[in-house]
Amino acid sequence: MDKEKQILDLIRMNPFISQQELSSIVGLSRPAVANYISSLTRRGEIKGRGYILKEESSIICIGGANTDRKARTEKKVRLYSSNPVKITESVGGVARNFSENLSRLGVSASLMTCLGDDKEGNWILKETKGQGVDVSQVWVLPTERTGTFTTLLDIDGESIVSMADMNIYEKLTISMFEEKWSHIAASQAVYLDTNIPSDCINYLITRCKDENIPLYIDPVSTAKAQKLPSRLDGVELLLPNREEAEILAGIKIDSINECQTACEKIRQRGVEKVIITLGDQGGYYCSAEESGHLPAFQREVVDVTGAGEAFGSCTIYGLMNGKSLMNACQLGLAGAALTLQTEKSISPFLKPEKIHELVEEFFG
Repeated sequence: MDKEKQILDLIRMNPFISQQELSSIVGLSRPAVANYISSLTRRGEIKGRGYILKEESSIICIGGANTDRKARTEKKVRLYSSNPVKITESVGGVARNFSENLSRLGVSASLMTCLGDDKEGNWILKETKGQGVDVSQVWVLPTERTGTFTTLLDIDGESIVSMADMNIYEKLTISMFEEKWSHIAASQAVYLDTNIPSDCINYLITRCKDENIPLYIDPVSTAKAQKLPSRLDGVELLLPNREEAEILAGIKIDSINECQTACEKIRQRGVEKVIITLGDQGGYYCSAEESGHLPAFQREVVDVTGAGEAFGSCTIYGLMNGKSLMNACQLGLAGAALTLQTEKSISPFLKPEKIHELVEEFFG
């Protein structure tokens, strides 16, 4: 690896690392490290005390923000019967969770969504802003109710059934995004989930392609994956799970070999990179340059909620920091493993140094 880039990566993970520590890790003398740091400071890559990095990673996350309600059973679920449960509530939504995860990873993240002018909407704004996410571009719609997502989890933490009230997103229009385009265009990249209307999705895909803005998309669900247009030219990364990939590729996926076939069919629609998430079987990544299967980290599962968003956001973090698709996918698996070990949709332990440590531990 280029020594200058290696030093920047180490500073990114620990802004207070000493020059002596850097010297030991990268295999250079301390004066040589000092010269690299001096050069980086002159160029504005580093600014101020504590090796403060310039705002080079900026992403706007567009899509869902809602309240998550989890009902967890104390015994095996019995359908068509009353089940004793423990109910918890947290802020959620795919795009919102992505923005918080990315912020925790040190990425400058902004959220663009719509909320009702109600208690739940105010709570989401307060909690999201408190995690360092820019919420200045959120629409607050006075006559609408903030979206909700309710899921029933069995005793093993697996989701049995989920119910989503997302009607508020149908109020979003192309003209609303046009009005905020200057904010979108100022970002280094755009993340999009498919909670918003189809015409808005089409508009954002086309506009990002025309203006060469990297676009990452999560199809969210099998129903919402069908909102995506037939042509996906300009989309840098698509992050479907197995069922969503089957819809997008038009084939059944029963093996790892079929993951490769599905990825190739999806890439024929114009996507540059595809990663199919496979739950406890890990993930399959594919681009013109590389493809392969990576196993999931072996960890105890407490709650599956939020693992998909953790995988996607850590993968995007890797790509935005120049990692290969395989390396980015490894970081995604590390983030998912951290999230599976907590009842929270966002792991409080999600940090750059932690996911890098897990990757090193698992993949060597």
